[in-house]
Amino acid sequence: MEATVRNLRKERIGKVVSNKMDKSCVITVVRKVKHEKYGKFMTKTTKLMVHDETNQVGIGDTIRVMETRPLSKNKRWRLVEILERAK
Repeated sequence: MEATVRNLRKERIGKVVSNKMDKSCVITVVRKVKHEKYGKFMTKTTKLMVHDETNQVGIGDTIRVMETRPLSKNKRWRLVEILERAK
């Protein structure tokens, strides 16, 4: 019988925009998307709610997050590491 192989979880890198909640923060992930018709590159922003167990992130920090099971109504991501602290 084959061993079951789990799909790799998605990872994103984003900047913290809010850390007012307990054990949670909101990050923005910015990506460049090419317009289908005109070919111009546009910036698209996605907001993700992240689980931060130790309340260690601050506004402006750059962090890496990983997809996880639903933790609350809106939280589906968890903190992996802090890449860069805000100046």
